[in-house]
Amino acid sequence: MSEGYIPLKDITCYQISYELCNISWDIYESFSWQEKKVLGDQFIRSIDSIGANIAEGYGRYHYLDRIKFYYNARGSLLESKHWVVLLKQRKKISKEMYDNMIDKLNELHKQLNVFIKSVYPKK
Repeated sequence: MSEGYIPLKDITCYQISYELCNISWDIYESFSWQEKKVLGDQFIRSIDSIGANIAEGYGRYHYLDRIKFYYNARGSLLESKHWVVLLKQRKKISKEMYDNMIDKLNELHKQLNVFIKSVYPKK
């Protein structure tokens, strides 16, 4: 590893996204087959997509290529917020779980924006 290289696992926005994946999987596993099919699959895919896009972007060389994936991650983050709101509305998660997930998604949103901004000077 070269000097100045930061491993993906040490990047804050990736750490938060990984934590959200684990929390979301526990929620998903509690669903019935029908709940998984109707909203659970889209919920878990959107959450998992955040970290996957951060990881893929991090592996890209050109800064514009990287940013494209980070923007995709941000889009998945906003989709995930949509699903969390619906899960709460449909009484599939508790208010405490909703508050916890929304807090983590909001923090991830801030951290991801900071991370994206940090890539621009590398051009």
